[in-house]
Amino acid sequence: MTRLFSLLALALSAAAAGGERPNVLFLFADDLAFDAVLPGEHDGVDTPHLDRLAERGVVFTRAYNPGSWTGAVCVPSRTMLNTGRFLWDAHEIHEGDRSGFQEKNLWSNRLRRAGYHTFFAGKWHLPFDPHEAFDTVGTVRPGMPPTVESAYNRPPAEGPDPWRSDDRSLGGFWQGGRHWSEVLADEAVEYLGGAARRERPFFLQVAFNAPHDPRQAPTECLERYPLDRVATPEPFAAEYPYNEAIGCGRTHRDERLGPFPRTEHAVRVHRREYHALITHTDEQVGRVLEALVHSGEADDTWVVFTADHGLAVGRHGLMGKQNLYDHSVRVPLIVVGPGVPAGERRDQPVYLQSVNPTTLELAGAPALPGDAFPSLLPLVGDPDRRSEHEAIYGAYRELQRSVTRDGWKLIAYPAVPTVRLYHVAEDPRETRDLADEPEQSDRVRSLFAVLLRLQARYDDPAPLAEAFPDLAPAGGAPSVRR
Repeated sequence: MTRLFSLLALALSAAAAGGERPNVLFLFADDLAFDAVLPGEHDGVDTPHLDRLAERGVVFTRAYNPGSWTGAVCVPSRTMLNTGRFLWDAHEIHEGDRSGFQEKNLWSNRLRRAGYHTFFAGKWHLPFDPHEAFDTVGTVRPGMPPTVESAYNRPPAEGPDPWRSDDRSLGGFWQGGRHWSEVLADEAVEYLGGAARRERPFFLQVAFNAPHDPRQAPTECLERYPLDRVATPEPFAAEYPYNEAIGCGRTHRDERLGPFPRTEHAVRVHRREYHALITHTDEQVGRVLEALVHSGEADDTWVVFTADHGLAVGRHGLMGKQNLYDHSVRVPLIVVGPGVPAGERRDQPVYLQSVNPTTLELAGAPALPGDAFPSLLPLVGDPDRRSEHEAIYGAYRELQRSVTRDGWKLIAYPAVPTVRLYHVAEDPRETRDLADEPEQSDRVRSLFAVLLRLQARYDDPAPLAEAFPDLAPAGGAPSVRR
């Protein structure tokens, strides 16, 4: 069986190298936690179109975003995705020092050079002109829809809620008269309507703003989630104990969406709206997938669905994504295409940004110096293949670091300073911090040493060893090039 899958992997790579270039449909969501749509781990959300897509291909169950240098976590995630560089290299590119990176080496431009017609619509949020990066550009959306003050610090403990997500007069996703997700789906459907007439294969990127807040969806989607259907998430907390020191305190925009202290009722109200917006997004994905079938190009198209990061929405007492818990760093990742086995899972850890080199390999585009992420094709073709990552690294600004390895996760907060330890293989919701248990002291040290190695590898400037001198190895931390 292993030999069969190895042959499949070779066939996938050979097809790309031999010039059999498939179309690529890339569907990208914002703020979508892995367990909202991951088959087998559904968080009570209706996503029939994504469920069917998953049945047709390979689901990567442990796909991660490496982290962020800013509260707008989507910016680093998208910068890494479109440049192919890892977090701190991508940071230098985004902040203006682009001496080692040319705009022509953006993901889409590399596909253009490989012979693709490229199209983009949706959330861009990058310091590059999308019109210079794609052949055709539809509606380009900002980082998030405008919101009003009534969207924050709600619902109140008493009295009427000043916000209703299907109230179109409040703007947000309804600004312009049609829901932003529907506008993007409309443009993708129109593009696919002419796909068969184009001589070149296409790369179509549809970047939904949803389910980012404001969590607005049509009435019929809201009505699918009466409050008695929405569970209080685990672990629930009235407030995260270190939130101020780790950069997600009471004044942070994302955290101000819900009231302090958190109540189960308030969290369930937000989760109801979150679920409704996810279902609405799923409906738009379904429209695009149906248009692909009608175009006659489905059999020659790779479809990839993922998101830039997850979201807490009440878990651990947090509302946003400025943390390193799995609900905020893990994302759904579904890959469907010619020769891809149907209905399979891959549990090896990967980064979502590997979508970039995967499509470039399919296109037969050459690798470039600085490419940081490996292609997913070997894992698609062989379920027994090892991940190329020693461990999964996570970062949020200079305030949080994490490492996940062999079913365990260590989170470090240098400004506190303290660490947290979770056995995620047995405690996937990360409900029990084991860092202070004496029998785990060696494990904490071992994981911290791995984290220091990754810090050096990725040129991470955070002063981890200085913050935790009792955990740093006797010989000192590995040197960071920066």
